[in-house]
Parts: sequence; C-alpha cells; structure tokens
Amino acid sequence: MNWKLFIARRIYQTKEKEGDRNVSKPAVRIAMVGIAIGLAVMILSVAVVVGFKHEVRDKVIGLGADILVTSLDVVQSYQVTPVVGDDSLISALGKMPGVKHVQRYATKPGMIMTSDNFQGIVLKGIGQEYDTTFLHRHLQEGHIPAFTDSVSSNQVLVSKTIADRLGVRVGDKLYTYYLENNIRARRLTVAGIYQTNFSSYDDLFLLTDLRTVERLNNWEPGQVGGLEIQVTDYDLLDETNGYILSSLDKKTDKYGGCYYAQTIEEVYPQIFAWLDLLDINVWVILVLMVGVAGFTMISGLLIIILERTNMIGVLKALGADNTAIRKVFLSFAVFLIRKGMLWGNVIALTCCAVQYFFRPVRLDPAVYYIDAVPIELNLWIWLLLNAGTLVVSVLMLVGPSYLISRIHPARSIRFE
Repeated sequence: MNWKLFIARRIYQTKEKEGDRNVSKPAVRIAMVGIAIGLAVMILSVAVVVGFKHEVRDKVIGLGADILVTSLDVVQSYQVTPVVGDDSLISALGKMPGVKHVQRYATKPGMIMTSDNFQGIVLKGIGQEYDTTFLHRHLQEGHIPAFTDSVSSNQVLVSKTIADRLGVRVGDKLYTYYLENNIRARRLTVAGIYQTNFSSYDDLFLLTDLRTVERLNNWEPGQVGGLEIQVTDYDLLDETNGYILSSLDKKTDKYGGCYYAQTIEEVYPQIFAWLDLLDINVWVILVLMVGVAGFTMISGLLIIILERTNMIGVLKALGADNTAIRKVFLSFAVFLIRKGMLWGNVIALTCCAVQYFFRPVRLDPAVYYIDAVPIELNLWIWLLLNAGTLVVSVLMLVGPSYLISRIHPARSIRFE
C-alpha cells in the first residue's frame, strides 16, 4: 500500500473529538466552502453567459438570417435598392458549401394611422419559401397566413408592442400609408400577433406577403429587397460568406443591380461586439473565483501543516524525506478539493436545473432582449471547469507545501 496516501486518508478521515481545541477543522471547512462556492459560481457564470449569447444570437438571426445578399448600392435605410432574386439564383446559392436555406424578402417603410394614434412601421414581405419556424415560436395570438409572391393576401402579422400601442387585436383592420411620389394606402387585416422582445424589431416590423411589398415599391417582376441565407454551421459563417462573395463578384442582374453579401455580424456589429464583451466578464469571474478558492486552500493547508508539526517530525525521524511528506499533505489537500468540488457541482447543477425548468430569475426584455436568465450547460466546458479547478488549486498548494522542509525533527517532536 502507498503509505503516503494511507496517512493522508487517515488525516482526512480523522473525526473531531469533543473537547479538542485544534483550529484545523474550521480551516478545512472554510477551504472546502471556498472551493464549492468558487466552482459553483464559475459553472453558473459560464452557463448563463453561453446561454445568453446563444439566445440573443439566435434571436437576431431568426429576425433576419446568417447571411444577407442585397444590392451593393443599398443605403442605410429600410428602403433598399432591389436586386433580381429569381429561381436560378436561389438554386445556385442553395448548392454552395455551407448553405442550408435561401429565402427572399422585401421591405417598405410606411405609417399606420388610427382615429386617435399613428405609428411608423416597416412592412416586410416574405414569400412561400420563407422559414416561419422563428415566427411560430414567438406567435402570441392568431395564425401565420400562407404568404406567397403571386397573390396579395392583405393579411399581416403585427408585433404585440404595436398592437398594444394602437389597441388592435386579431381580425382588426389596419390602414397603412406609404409615401413616394404620392401617398398610397393599403388596408390590411391582422392575422396574428407576435412578440420577440427585440425592441428594434417589435417597434417597427409588420410581416405580409412578398407580392404586396413588391407592388408598393413599383419593382419590376422578379426584383426583391434581398435574399436571406441560413448556414449549416455557424462556426463556418465567414467561410461560407466568402464562398458567396466570390461567386457574386462583379455579378449584376438584368437591371444593372450589383450583388453584395454580408454576414449578420456585419449587419449588427454593435450587438455582436456587446456579446463578445461578455467573454471578458466571464474570464474576470473565473480568475477571481479560482484565486479565492486557491487562497482559502493555501491558508487551510498551512494551518494543517503547523498543527501536524509533531507528526512531521516523527515521520522525518523515521526516515521520510521532505518530498514524501509533502506528497502526504498534497494528497490530503486533493481529498478536500474533491469534496468541495462535489458540493460545488451539486449547488451549480441544482441552480441550473431550477432556472432551466422553472425560470424564477426574470429579466427586463426591453433591456436584455429575453424575459428570463437563460441556461446552457455544455458538457465539455463543465468537464474543463472541473479539471481546471482541480489542477490550478493543487498547483497553488505546491509552493506552500515547501514549508515542510523547514521543520526540523528534533524541535518539531517537542513542538506544542
């Protein structure tokens, strides 16, 4: 049997007797609590940040797409310069590496007026190939009509924000107005009400069929505002966009429009830059928590070494060298770290499960774009956090363990 591991286990399993006045037990408990709290906070922080980034990213992509193909002459407004988005272009883009789905869209800015209120809006037209999964997930009332590019349905999806502001419900008529050379009006019926909690979208967008928007824009047959492309792997977003850009390089449509592709991160740089900043917060939390856990373990180990000075002297007198005795106390520290990590995982996983299934911690969607704290726990990240905590904590104890080499057998045996 490994005698060093045997002694470490005996020290770890020694129970405090009534009347004992040793100070190592409270120090050990504090060290284990530090490890448990530190690891729990790290797991929760990473789970929340990863979940938050993915929730917001998926919402931004759901409102648009991973990649947008528009006219190169597009201005910074919703009144875009059209390009031809015919079946041949859609088919060619759909066959490119990394492309999952291609869909057309068009937009038209306008205004809703009621008897006592008005609201600026952007009317977005979508075709029959449009992926409505995101819309179904956020539909509050009503239904999503079967929008096409051949027939004007005169039906529209309205955000809950606009519906509450104007006091409209499913089935109500909306009078919308669009200004170009003259004022054009359209009466639309509210087919459904959605809510994404993304204020820049909910405050503006109404969704209708592509044909209605094309007619309002007076575009030629086949012209659209742009093409939205979903990719198979988001990690290869830039690579896929590179393929599309190279294939569209210097390509123009029959009306002279020049194509240009950009990723969703280029369209909304401020949002994705904000999400990237969250990674810095996570690293700060990880460093602080590892530091707190490590220093509590250092203080606990030093106290235990001082309290076990007599035992260290006896072991040295029996022929044990400093390295062997250090291994005894480092093995003992590993037992403490392991127990603290066990409780830390129990605490963190319990909190994650409660938040994931019951969502007790809520958020203001007007600020954070989501209504509850999201949780996404990746298995590999969880394993890495546990392994990293164990390794870093043990490495931080190697230096303090050299205190053993300064203890002399003759004086330590008589140490009180």
